[in-house]
Amino acid sequence: MTIYDLKPAFQNLLRPVCRSLAALGVTANQVTLAALFGSILIGLLVAWFPESRWAVLLVPGWLFIRMALNAIDGMLAREHRMQSRLGGILNELGDVVSDAALYLPLARVPGISPHLVVAVVFLCLLTEMAGVVAVQIGASRRYDGPMGKSDRAFAFGLLALLLGLGVHPGSWSTLGLAGVVVLAWITVFNRSAHALRETGTTRKSP
Repeated sequence: MTIYDLKPAFQNLLRPVCRSLAALGVTANQVTLAALFGSILIGLLVAWFPESRWAVLLVPGWLFIRMALNAIDGMLAREHRMQSRLGGILNELGDVVSDAALYLPLARVPGISPHLVVAVVFLCLLTEMAGVVAVQIGASRRYDGPMGKSDRAFAFGLLALLLGLGVHPGSWSTLGLAGVVVLAWITVFNRSAHALRETGTTRKSP
């Protein structure tokens, strides 16, 4: 069970917005790029002003908006016939670039372990790669948890919210990031194992 499992209900709430955007001629790829460039902008602000609470407080708000944009671009593609090979590439690359752009600048916030932030960002890439590689071996795109994209967004959104509200980082932030690292490794294993199980190749042929 991950936050990703709540996606269908979230999409139902956003469907009227999605229909309005489609009627205005907004494309799925444009929404994907908006999420990407917005993430880069917010990340740059945090990097430039790492000691400013207002900059850090932008992260949780943007993560919610980005989650909505990610849901909308998928619905535009599937439900309004906007699927394309370019869209598939933008969707996968945009997610990992957005994660890196948003999370890496938090390493500059005083009191936050830069090593753990970098480790989490590395595992973000590895996790999504494990999900995509599943398709290469004949399985479905894997979204297994316990630390998928939505779960990482929740973890970093909560971290940024507490920092922005003035909670001083310390052992709680270090333990929290370490926990994300452990759960991310488990996620990489789960996605790989489930992909192998799906294709029936969990054991090598004699």
